[in-house]
Amino acid sequence: MKRIILILSAAAMTLNASAAMIKGSVKDTEGRPVAGVVVTDGLNTVKTDAKGRFRMDADDDSRFVYISTPSGYVSATLEGKTLFYKEISKDIRKYDFIVRKNEKDDTSHNLIVIADPQISERSELPELQKHADDITAFVGQYDQDYTFGLCLGDIVGWDHSIYPEYNRIMNGSGFEYRYVIGNHDMTNYGRSFETSMKNYEDMYGPCWYSFNVGNVHYIVLNNNFYVGRDYFYIGYIDERQLRWLENDLSYVPEGSRVIVSMHIPTTMDKSDRDAFQYGVIGDNLCNKPSFYQMLEPYQTLILSGHMHTADFEQISDNILEINIAGLCGAWWCGEVCIDGSPAGFKVFDIDGDSMKWIYKGCGHPLDYQMKIYADTEDYPGQIIANVWDYDPEWKVEYFEDGVKVCDMERFKAQDPLAKELYKDPSSLKRTWVYAAPTENMFKASVSPEAKTIEVKVTDRFGRVYRKEICR
Repeated sequence: MKRIILILSAAAMTLNASAAMIKGSVKDTEGRPVAGVVVTDGLNTVKTDAKGRFRMDADDDSRFVYISTPSGYVSATLEGKTLFYKEISKDIRKYDFIVRKNEKDDTSHNLIVIADPQISERSELPELQKHADDITAFVGQYDQDYTFGLCLGDIVGWDHSIYPEYNRIMNGSGFEYRYVIGNHDMTNYGRSFETSMKNYEDMYGPCWYSFNVGNVHYIVLNNNFYVGRDYFYIGYIDERQLRWLENDLSYVPEGSRVIVSMHIPTTMDKSDRDAFQYGVIGDNLCNKPSFYQMLEPYQTLILSGHMHTADFEQISDNILEINIAGLCGAWWCGEVCIDGSPAGFKVFDIDGDSMKWIYKGCGHPLDYQMKIYADTEDYPGQIIANVWDYDPEWKVEYFEDGVKVCDMERFKAQDPLAKELYKDPSSLKRTWVYAAPTENMFKASVSPEAKTIEVKVTDRFGRVYRKEICR
C-alpha cells in the first residue's frame, strides 16, 4: 500500500508540473474589465469572463502567457516591442494585462508590410534609416487612419546584438510593428527546433500569436523549423503550433477575414502544391496541405518573405498568398532585389472586409510599378517590362504611337538591371548574390517605324500606370 501511495504521489507531482494553474485579468487603462479576450500559453486558449478574468492550466513547456489583442484596443509598446505577453515564472501565478482603447476607428486601417530588412552589419544601418524615413514619409499622408506594421522576419542577419539598433530606427516611424521570426533570427547550433527561438523570444516575445484589428484576425506563425544542425532549417509548422492554431481559430467565425504572416512562403508555384519537392524544402512549407485545410473556411491572405522576390499565388478560392520583396533589396548589395523588384514595402488599405494593396519602392513615387527596356542585347527588336507586383487580375498592354498593338506576352526571365548589377559576384560584398528569373516579365515585338512605344498596366483595382520610350 505504501508503495502504491508513493507512486500515486509521484504521478500527481508529474501532473502538476506539466499543467500549472495560472490566472489573471485583462483591463483597459481606466481599470475597466475587457471581456471575451482570448488568452493563451502558446498551446491552450481561454477567454476572459464578463469581469475580464481568466484561469487556465499552463503547459509546462510554455514560456509565455499572452493575449490576442482585441479589436478596438492596442497593447502597450516599449522600445519597439509590443507588450502583449508576460513570461511565466514558477513563483508567479497571476498575470494581469492592460490594453488601451484605440483612439482611432480601426475598422478602416492601413497595414505596412516589410520583409527581410536583414541587417548583417552595422554599416548597413544608415541604409535602413533611409528606407525607414521613406516609410515614415509615406505613412504621414494617412495621419487620420490607424496604421501599424508587420515585419516578416530576417530582421537582422546572424548578429542578434543589432536588434536594439534596428528597433530604434524602425520605432522612429511613429507606429507599432508586429514581428515574425525568420531563419536568420533563429538561435543556431542548438540540438533541436525548441532551442532555436531563444534570442528572438528574448527580444520580441512569442514566435506564434494572434491579434485583431477591425474585422481582421491576424495570425503570426514560425515556420522556420531548425533541424538541430548548424544553421539548417526546413519550412515546416510543428504540431504544437498547429494545435494552438486550431484553438485560436475556434474563436473566429467562418467566413471572416484572416491574415496569416510567416517568413518562409507556403508555395511559390502550383508545381510545389501538386507534389512534394525535396529540392525546395527550405523555400516553402512542407506540410502545406493540412495547413491550407485549416484556413479554407476563412477569407485568408498569407503574407511571406524569405525569397527577396515578389510573387502572387492563388491557392484556392478562399486562400491567396503574397510573397513580398526584401526591404534590403539584394542583401544591401544593390538597389533592386534579385528579380528586379525595387527594395520596398507593401501597403494594405483595409476597410471592413474589403482590402486593396500596392507595392511602394523605397525612393520611388507610388506610381512606379514597372520598369521597361527596349531593344536590349538579349531582346533585340522587342520591348520588355518587369511588372513586379503583377497577378492574374492585372492587364499589361503594348502601344505604338498611341495605338494599342497587343496584350503583352508573359514570360520568365532575368530582369536586365538585376542581371547587370549582379553579374560579377566578386565585385559584391556578398559573393553569393545573383539575378534570379521572374515570371513577372512581359514582352512584345516593336515595329521599326514606331516613334513612341508605351506599356500600359492596369492593376486588379483599376489603377492605371504607363511608361513610354521615345525613339
